[in-house]
Amino acid sequence: MKKQPITTLLFDFDGTLLDTNELIIQTFLSVLGKRYPGRFAREDVLHFIGPSLKQTFDGIDATLTEVLMQEYRSLNIELHDQMVVEYDGVTETLRNLKSRGIKMAIVSTKRRDMIRRGLKLMDIEDIFDIIIGLDEVVNPKPDPEPILLALKQLNATKEEALMIGDNSHDIEGGHNAGVRTAGVAWTAKGEAYLSTFNPTYMLQHISELLEIIDGQPS
Repeated sequence: MKKQPITTLLFDFDGTLLDTNELIIQTFLSVLGKRYPGRFAREDVLHFIGPSLKQTFDGIDATLTEVLMQEYRSLNIELHDQMVVEYDGVTETLRNLKSRGIKMAIVSTKRRDMIRRGLKLMDIEDIFDIIIGLDEVVNPKPDPEPILLALKQLNATKEEALMIGDNSHDIEGGHNAGVRTAGVAWTAKGEAYLSTFNPTYMLQHISELLEIIDGQPS
């Protein structure tokens, strides 16, 4: 059975469109270093990239989740603008896709206000039809809820959608929602790691989305 053409792209944000990895790592190291001196190293906090803050801090100490989230967000906002960097080719590719009439959404475990802050820095606030942030859902990725909500708001079907992300939560969330998935080789956790979750595609550069939309890769 021939697959339907992809008309809808759902993007994770952090680590996919905007390089926030060092910002996230340094924020976690600072917040956790004050509370748990010597317990967390850089390689430890790499695992915290992707899940929601609640998921991460619940796994460390659920009694302190709210406090740690507040400390994290305060420092993260302070450092944000000076530490984030756009990945190569993102703006150009997104504008090209927009000109082709592709439906596009952000589906992230980040709060909407911080997603908008990043989009403003990248000067692409006009690109996305909708934004599904942590604020909009009860169950974040890998639960299918945010992806299915995005599809509903875009009036799109599972068969025509592609979820793109840098983390296992993105790929598993896509699988759980029944959509095709694309991992990004520039993930901080490494292409080999992300490949173990069996994305439909593995992007070496974001411009490869143009080829996928054109139906060139199998």
